[in-house]
Order: sequence, then C-alpha cells, then structure tokens
Amino acid sequence: MQEVRANRAQIESENFYIKGFQRFLVEAEKPGYSGVAIYTKQEPIRTINKIGDKEFDAEGRYLELEFQKFSVASVYFPSGSSGEARQEAKYRFLDIFDKNLITKRIKPVIFCGDFNIAHTKQDIKNWRGNQKNSGFLPEERLWFEGLLDKGFIDSFRNLNKHDEEYTWWSNRGRARENNVGWRIDYQVASNFFNRKVKKVKIYREEFFSDHAPLIIDYELDE
Repeated sequence: MQEVRANRAQIESENFYIKGFQRFLVEAEKPGYSGVAIYTKQEPIRTINKIGDKEFDAEGRYLELEFQKFSVASVYFPSGSSGEARQEAKYRFLDIFDKNLITKRIKPVIFCGDFNIAHTKQDIKNWRGNQKNSGFLPEERLWFEGLLDKGFIDSFRNLNKHDEEYTWWSNRGRARENNVGWRIDYQVASNFFNRKVKKVKIYREEFFSDHAPLIIDYELDE
C-alpha cells in the first residue's frame, strides 16, 4: 500500500487489521502525508524502512520485507506535478533509488508501488498532450526503461499487452468513467520472477481512491 497518510495511532483499531496477516507501516514525519505499508502472512527475516536518504526517509516512501529467497518492497515515488521544485526532488529520488536499491541489490525483489511514471505511450490515454507533463517526461520514461535494462521486468506486461489498462484517473472531468487514465502503479520485479508471473489484474469492481489496486499472482517453488 502506498500513500497511506496515517500514523499508527490512527489505525490501531481492529478495522485496520486483517486476520492472519501482520502489518508493517512506515510513516511520514508530516501528518497526513505519504506513508507506505505491507500486509504479510509470512514473517520476514529482516525489515528495511529507509531508502537511505534523509530527505525522503522523512517522507515515509520506502518499506522492504526480506524473506528467505526474495524481498518485497512498497515504494511511493514522489510526484513532480506541483511544480519545478518537486520535479527536481523526483529526479533526486530516482537517482537515490538506483544507487541505494539497484546497484547494491543481491537478493531478488518485487518493487510494488506508485511510480508516478507512465512508461510508454500505451500506458497513458492522452500521450500527445502529456509529453511535457510530470509523469510522462522523456527523462522519467528513460529512467524507467533503464530500470528494465538492469535486469527487471514489468510483471503486469508479462501477461497483459492490451491498451487502455490504467491504474490511476484524475478526479476531474469524469476521467474514470471515460477511462482517461494513466498506468503509474507497477510491480517491477527481478528477472528471477520472469517465468513465475501467473495472473495479473487491475481491480476495478470497487472504487477505493483515484488509484485501482494492482493484483499479481506469482507461482514460487517451495
């Protein structure tokens, strides 16, 4: 889960727990802002709750649970849509992500998160009109392509090659109703998972927020 926007005190009632699951949460220092969480049935052998940078660790943007054979991470990438300063922060985050989480990576990982980047023209409805907008800038898309070139896969696209498969819609102009969206939520996984992706789905049956849940099943050897 990304952009949880809650501290522990606000979500300690039984309504926020799922039977049989443990919950791990990283909060932002700023109230009502950012935050990531993971619910898991399996006990991790290690928990990492920092990306390794003071600026972004204060914003609660990264949580990784390490298991025996692989890790699962929840990541909330910054948005640059509010202006130039936040776009520069987004670029800093991308650089730190590469430096601290990719180049030093040993164990396979699934990065689950709101990347705030539409990778290709296929992943955004109005690509022509958004080429100068944050989330579809050439530099951002090039960074995403470079991530895949470093031995990672876009798990959803392993099985679903169709157009108009979006995970986020603006709250304006009946965007969701008309499916004028962006695919900015991903599970980017180490190539270790390339043949293990068995089922993918963007869940649209219920409306939770301006994002739709991305569900991916992996078949792992015991």
